[in-house]
Amino acid sequence: MPESMLFNISDLLKTEPGKERFEQISILIVLKEISKMKRNALTLFAMILFSSAQSEKIPSVVSKVDLNRYMGMWYEIARLPNYFERKLKCTSANYTLRDDGRITVLNKGNYLTDPQKSTSSKGVAWIPDKNSPAKLKVQFFWPFSGDYWIMELDKEYRYVLVGDPATRYLWILAREKKMDDTTYNMLLKKAIDNGYDVKSIIRVEQDCN
Repeated sequence: MPESMLFNISDLLKTEPGKERFEQISILIVLKEISKMKRNALTLFAMILFSSAQSEKIPSVVSKVDLNRYMGMWYEIARLPNYFERKLKCTSANYTLRDDGRITVLNKGNYLTDPQKSTSSKGVAWIPDKNSPAKLKVQFFWPFSGDYWIMELDKEYRYVLVGDPATRYLWILAREKKMDDTTYNMLLKKAIDNGYDVKSIIRVEQDCN
């Protein structure tokens, strides 16, 4: 409540003595306390927002990506849980560079309950800003698209760490179906350094024919 709406104590003291004046003074005190509490609450809220903004860390990405070398088959080694892959194993992504500079994305996976059956989804990826080649957009259903940020990339293009700015999604991909523990742990540490919580990371089974 704005203070301009509150009575002044000196004005109240000019009123007739007795119970009415006492009640008016009591109301004024209560209103002032409420106003003070509101100001304190707003201050605390602003501090919380500022603290949250300061603590949030946007993942870093690699500075260069050679799309021609990046194309081809990638096997999913690990991922954070997500809805659209929750029933799958042996997941992979195949990227093909198009004539228009965009990338055709073909994701495949086999069902956990019936590995003989598989499913696939086709989409398109592109680089919105040529000055940030590691920050791609991927779209499977128009008009929705998601972020595909390359946070770590092997110089020989043998493995890659992919995430998003909100740290909700994370994938470790490799050219081979298996990855040595040293490389795997290095990529996990990279993810943690970028603000990810990897306690729920899933090691993907790659045992399908």
